[in-house]
Amino acid sequence: MSRIIYRIVQHDGAWAYEANGTFSERFPSREAARAAAQLAAREQGRRGDTTPISYEDENGVWHDEMSPGSDRPQAWVEEEDTYHR
Repeated sequence: MSRIIYRIVQHDGAWAYEANGTFSERFPSREAARAAAQLAAREQGRRGDTTPISYEDENGVWHDEMSPGSDRPQAWVEEEDTYHR
């Protein structure tokens, strides 16, 4: 099972959450960023419908496959005062 960690960080003069090197939009407070990250983590773990997906890999090749709605990652929120970008 894959895992996603949402980290609450200071970013670009405000607060954001970061996951896998990607930052969210900016929030005016740490609490607002935490609430948004918690919502994103809950949504990430929510079961859904099995659905066809298409994606392009790093070599520019397109793939079509079925994504099972039960195959959800573990997701959680971390706060680290020393984690800044």
